[in-house]
Amino acid sequence: MQLADRMAPLASAIFAELNQKKRDLLAAGRRVYDFSIGSPDLGPAVHIREALANAALNPNNYHYAVKDEASLLKAAAAWYARRFGVTLDPKSEVISLLGSQDGLGHLSLALINPGETVLVPDPCYPVFSEGPLLAQARVVRMPLRPENNYLIDFAAIPSADAKAAKLMIVSYPNNPTTAMAPPEFYQDLVAFAKGYGIYVLHDNAYSELTFDGRTTGSFLQYPGAKEIGLEFNSLSKTYSMAGARVGFALGNPDLVGALASLKSHLDYGMFLPIQRAAEAALNGPQDIVSTTRTTYERRRDLLVEGLAALGWQVPKPAATMFVWAPVPDRFASSTEFALELSEKSGVIVVPGAAFGSYGEGYVRLALVQPEDVISQALEALRSCQLFFGRFIRD
Repeated sequence: MQLADRMAPLASAIFAELNQKKRDLLAAGRRVYDFSIGSPDLGPAVHIREALANAALNPNNYHYAVKDEASLLKAAAAWYARRFGVTLDPKSEVISLLGSQDGLGHLSLALINPGETVLVPDPCYPVFSEGPLLAQARVVRMPLRPENNYLIDFAAIPSADAKAAKLMIVSYPNNPTTAMAPPEFYQDLVAFAKGYGIYVLHDNAYSELTFDGRTTGSFLQYPGAKEIGLEFNSLSKTYSMAGARVGFALGNPDLVGALASLKSHLDYGMFLPIQRAAEAALNGPQDIVSTTRTTYERRRDLLVEGLAALGWQVPKPAATMFVWAPVPDRFASSTEFALELSEKSGVIVVPGAAFGSYGEGYVRLALVQPEDVISQALEALRSCQLFFGRFIRD
């Protein structure tokens, strides 16, 4: 079947090749250690699951939701007030999403005409570029370089592209690089966007997964941010509710309204029992958040320190549920390394090139395996023929 031309940029040969490699290894009876997709394995707290189960037993909760329950929007606004000190009108400045990817993938359809310019980071979570590409936007990449701590360099954006841009997408803590942004970055971001008349979409999905005592805030905390932008947040990682698909877009009421208008033609709202579970997560005990954070931090330490013992020197991430690891010198590409790593050890990672051209030279590992499996994966790496110490830069 011949697909529409707009689908072409979405195809990822890298992900298909990795998935086939995983199937081949399993078919051959090999043990696989999958660190590829960032799907939490922890599961939500009991009170969240009970809220979902109780609501699911009510036969009246199976009609179309059509729109968000007012209590859910109030819960999201109250969470932002407690966590970030940000005041939001739940009626006009908050909308729920079927996962933050829903909003990030669709909003360009409501805002961008074919050929209009969108600025996206590189490397980035794929939907940041895929959403604008589906809208047939002209996508301009903003390189995230290690020498700049993976922060967007606003001065390096060509003036012509900045003047042409209608929308820019930003995300810190960052997937895949794991970088965090300091307050002055957000001040510069607001000034840059206002100066050029650009709308900002800020993905803050990892706001609660910061390590070593670090904390991060919200883009909306900064003066002028709500005038020009939306923030996206998600219950997927914070409350381990990835499969429930719950996220929020918060901030500028015009942007919220545009997204609400589009979504009214695409879906009939979030399943009511999931809305109840989301309320329970936002309003209920928050000790699960610190437990989740601590779990990922322990896994990070075990994995990174174990890799160092093998000779693979990998920086400890400051945040997120990922590790961004440099590819050993002797490999021509991140894809070549990822495929050889899977073949020789059964360890599955994502090549950095899957996140954009500036991701080349790295692979991403997701901290989604328990500590005993991480230890087994490290032993598999130790036992395989890839001895990292000979190939890592000093």
